[in-house]
Amino acid sequence: MEKTFEKIGIIFNPELNNSKSLAKNIGSKIQNVKIFSVNNLKNDINLAIVIGGDGTFLKASRFYSKKDIPIIGFNIGRLGYLAQAHPNEADFVIEKLKKGDYKIENRLMLKSKNKTALNDIVIKGQNCARTATLDLYINNKKLCSYVADGLIISTPTGSTAYSLSAGGPIISPNIDCFLIIPICPHTLNTRPIIIPSDEKIKMQGKEIYKYAVTKTVENINKLLKDSNENIDNIKYIIPHQSNMKIIKAISTRLKIEKSKLYTNIENVGNTFCASIPIVLDEMKQKGLLQEKDKVILLGYGGGLNTGSILIEL
Repeated sequence: MEKTFEKIGIIFNPELNNSKSLAKNIGSKIQNVKIFSVNNLKNDINLAIVIGGDGTFLKASRFYSKKDIPIIGFNIGRLGYLAQAHPNEADFVIEKLKKGDYKIENRLMLKSKNKTALNDIVIKGQNCARTATLDLYINNKKLCSYVADGLIISTPTGSTAYSLSAGGPIISPNIDCFLIIPICPHTLNTRPIIIPSDEKIKMQGKEIYKYAVTKTVENINKLLKDSNENIDNIKYIIPHQSNMKIIKAISTRLKIEKSKLYTNIENVGNTFCASIPIVLDEMKQKGLLQEKDKVILLGYGGGLNTGSILIEL
């Protein structure tokens, strides 16, 4: 039998209907209780009763884990993986707490610098619409690299959350381990990785455009060399996307004027590979191209702006 609690805090979420009223109802059954919002957490308690959904529970857990204060949750949200007690069970739960008839279950958490997480830590590129290259290090030794939308580092508790949606396994919360799973990886053979909880995880990432720029410049130089051509003889270099960040980087690396990269593609968008004749006709009509002019098309058959082809009109 566990000890009874002298100071109990009941936490409600003001954004959820009935959360505050349920907190007051539960509070009326307990002595020495404080009721306050999840937006104004207080630490002068030795038990936290959380009224809300899993999001409310997670926010409270980040705060009270530093104080070693246990938490129990009543779910009035959607899922209730963490806050599992039902409001109809309030009398039963409170009676158990008063008698000390309960068991405190310790849960593994993640820590990154001064941040803690009960479920997971998610790493994504600066641009959420762009794939990122992520290098994974375990104990300062590089394990692998991912080309993906991001990476989830999850606890066993979090294995039923975002990690599960990304195709990860469900892990029993009494197993001391961490789960690493990529988000939408650009490969067919990437699998989740489970490591012991005492391992140190380190990530280094960069947006895939840097890789694309490097490969594009390499391919252009190889194309020019194989064709016995000089960059000065090329009228235009035509990217398959009007991404100014990539275009600026390519022009800098090739030491050419940015205007040499034609980007004013109308009504084509990202389907450029299937619309080459349309783009070339458009440029002819604008007087930008004439017979015998040479152009280099980027992103043709290679993806990620890496494929290149030289065309003489």
